[in-house]
Amino acid sequence: MREWIIARTVQRRLLPHQPATHATVEISQLHLPAPEGGGAWSDAIALPGARTALIVGDVAGQGIAAAITMGLLRTAIHTLAALDLQPDELLARLSDTVARLVAARATLPPTDPLNREPLTARCIIAIYDPVDLTCTIARAGLPEPVAVFPDGTSASLPIPPGPQLAETGNAPFPATTVDLPEGSTLAMGTATLADAVLAPSGPLRPLLDDASAGPLPDLSDNIAHALTDGHRAGEAQMLLARTKALPQDRVLTRALPAGPEAAPIARAEARHQLKAWGVDEETAYTTELIVSELVGNAVRYGAPPLQLRLIFERMLTCEVSDTATSAPQVKHARTIDETGRGLFIISSLSDQWGTRYQAQGKTVWAEQPTGVSTERQDGAGRPT
Repeated sequence: MREWIIARTVQRRLLPHQPATHATVEISQLHLPAPEGGGAWSDAIALPGARTALIVGDVAGQGIAAAITMGLLRTAIHTLAALDLQPDELLARLSDTVARLVAARATLPPTDPLNREPLTARCIIAIYDPVDLTCTIARAGLPEPVAVFPDGTSASLPIPPGPQLAETGNAPFPATTVDLPEGSTLAMGTATLADAVLAPSGPLRPLLDDASAGPLPDLSDNIAHALTDGHRAGEAQMLLARTKALPQDRVLTRALPAGPEAAPIARAEARHQLKAWGVDEETAYTTELIVSELVGNAVRYGAPPLQLRLIFERMLTCEVSDTATSAPQVKHARTIDETGRGLFIISSLSDQWGTRYQAQGKTVWAEQPTGVSTERQDGAGRPT
């Protein structure tokens, strides 16, 4: 009984108490723990550019060890997400983390129960982009997610299966990008929900197919009530995410020339757009400087075509894209040096900055707070 209490307490403390609110996705979580505690979790992590990482994971086993391992993997994902990696690369690095945990267990004394207990972990990661209305998904050992579209139709998303985390063979975790119109509901869950809820012929699939008809918390409650009536065996975890589009007037996209004239053009575009958004003069001045340095780096070290994008949500994100794959690095220029200060200035002025790689080239971004509310409101002045 003492170990049971400790395991349940550890798991409860390591899981998020209340899901964070996100402007471009509505989140609802369903968690039905096993009697002895377990290692299932879900998360929604805000990413640069108004994107959101949606995560469901599961560590096999019960008790204290499974709960602690879950906490380690959840912390690792939050750390890796800050690097702005694609879902397949996130899973690959998380798999490396699990492999190190497996190796550490193997060094424990033979009398330690963990030495003989295999470590098995599974995870699915989806990154939703409210500007392009796409979702890039990769999975490792968990069932296919389900999308319920605004017109009421639903479909299991054909995401190629990847191996379980730290499985031998170094098989890849293939990622797939799918279109998700505004108002779609994405459902991701652990293997215990595969047959009952996520499978097309599952007895509880009709509940999920009605996702577009009502609030997500009600849907979670209905599924949880049905699962407690005998449709599950073991711990169950599900993440429901209803997508929202970022309004078009919150995004500026501008193609830039490849020559030195690109920087003044980008500054002028940014200045005009920031004035339309009502950004204060100090933030606007800082943003112009960040834009100028990002574009200058792209002209000097990147490859055309170049593109500037400003995204105005809870954070103001400046993005400059080019087709070169070389990674920018912060340099500490000497007093007599004429170059090498651009990224140092950006890192000093912004809350955070980084690089995101695509199939063709990269995007260098920088974020800063605005202090301006961007919530959409209905006709009565209520936030939507």
